[in-house]
Amino acid sequence: MIKNFDQLLEIAKQRPKMRLSVAAAQDEEVLLAVDSAKKLGLIDPILVGDIEKIKKTSFDLNVDLAGYELIDCKNITECGKVAVSLVAKGDADFLMKGLIPTADLLRAVLDKETGLRGSGLLSHVMVYSTSNYHKLLFLTDGGMVTYPDLAQKVQIVNNAVKVAKALGVSPIKVAPLCAVEVVNPDMQATLDAAHLSKMSQRGQIKDCIIDGPLALDNAISKEAAKHKGIESTVAGDADILLVPNIESGNMLGKSLTYFGNAKSAGIIMGAKCPIVLVSRADTHESKLYSIALGCFAADIK
Repeated sequence: MIKNFDQLLEIAKQRPKMRLSVAAAQDEEVLLAVDSAKKLGLIDPILVGDIEKIKKTSFDLNVDLAGYELIDCKNITECGKVAVSLVAKGDADFLMKGLIPTADLLRAVLDKETGLRGSGLLSHVMVYSTSNYHKLLFLTDGGMVTYPDLAQKVQIVNNAVKVAKALGVSPIKVAPLCAVEVVNPDMQATLDAAHLSKMSQRGQIKDCIIDGPLALDNAISKEAAKHKGIESTVAGDADILLVPNIESGNMLGKSLTYFGNAKSAGIIMGAKCPIVLVSRADTHESKLYSIALGCFAADIK
């Protein structure tokens, strides 16, 4: 099992190279991340965007574009379509968001005729490495699905489980987070958590153990769970934190980054290929880890 991002990069370096299509690549942090991934031997990148701006930005960053494939596309919206088409045609294995609005990129991804629409729900999976936890922590979904219902939560869990499996996590322990650790009929998140737990027990949701509702402290601290009398294989040892809505996921993730100094990586799952997508405020280091994560996820069959 991969326990930190250094291991992630080391193992990724030993795997076959993946071809990465970057939409609107004229972004400093994106170019730095892509160049680092290329030098590590993780990817062969295809940069789609305004070539003049890509070359100027690369020159300013001291990034040598020798060996890069460049496709000139000055219209931002068209960059998304072209980058997506490269994956759809088999010329690239996965996709990365550059200097393009997320909505424009996803519109190209979800195009019924030319896109990468899969059979399920698109959801965002963040992975965090922090000194305050003993292994990688997967957080979903703080970036795509706003207020998921039970059926959507099942798909969100399935998407996250695929990523965890790709990194060798076994068994995969899922904690549906709530404000409390008991079922309360007035709190929908606790009802959903109970349903997900029972579905896991009966094999309706596979390849993971789900137990909830769990409050955050019980999910990540055995001491807190013990203090509250919670007996659970998931409590204190969760791999995946399933949040009830996008606000809680967004705030928890940013708290890990800014208060906990956690390193992070993020991808969208549910399309025909993973989509490397993290906040524009994230560092090129985070984007590099996300590319490495995408390499593993792109290999999921």
